[in-house]
Amino acid sequence: MVINLSNEAHDRIAAAIAAAETRTSGEVFCVLARRVSSYRDVSLGWAAAAALILPLGLIPLGFDPAWIPGMADSWEAAHLASRDVSIGQALSAYAVIQAVVFLATYLITRLPTVTRWVTPRAVRRARVRDAALQQFLAHGLHVTEARTGVLLFAALSDHQVEVVADRGIYSRVDHEVWGDAAEALSTGLKRGDPAAGFEAAIALCGEVLAAHFPPHPANPNEVPDRLVVI
Repeated sequence: MVINLSNEAHDRIAAAIAAAETRTSGEVFCVLARRVSSYRDVSLGWAAAAALILPLGLIPLGFDPAWIPGMADSWEAAHLASRDVSIGQALSAYAVIQAVVFLATYLITRLPTVTRWVTPRAVRRARVRDAALQQFLAHGLHVTEARTGVLLFAALSDHQVEVVADRGIYSRVDHEVWGDAAEALSTGLKRGDPAAGFEAAIALCGEVLAAHFPPHPANPNEVPDRLVVI
């Protein structure tokens, strides 16, 4: 999925954050990630498994090195000494087939859509979660005065959304609320309108934060009101 956000979209998201934070002492921050992992290790795992398993299917078919051009002689020597040569040719041919299967599987699973299909959802979710937590810490949401930072994180190529709330909020708010915010953000992304998705999710988070964490008299803005694209 390729989404290019205009300056107007960035302004809409920033305005939504600012409006939400006027009613609360909490802080909302948004991050849009194009990709959180290459999943190269997943492709390597599939390639290795295919190279080990698929060539075994040739054995019941009477695998012969002659199937591969140049791997066997057209003449056979009718004596025992030729046995070692035949075994060596068979092993070499089998190794070549394994290498071809490994490379083909790896290249196929590097296609973005195929990569997403062959990567277990639990793996994608765990890596997006880790990336979201890294962004949460990198932007200082864990050091707000009352520990009331909320991160809305969307990973485009992974088709995953995460909402991370600091412990000051998490312990006092119904966890289903964060699921609703994640669903609102996900819906906007599916429609190809991430700005609308972020606006809806920000509004939901703002309502929750306003109910539990009203603004202080000074109500400083501890985190910039903007969307970060990585």
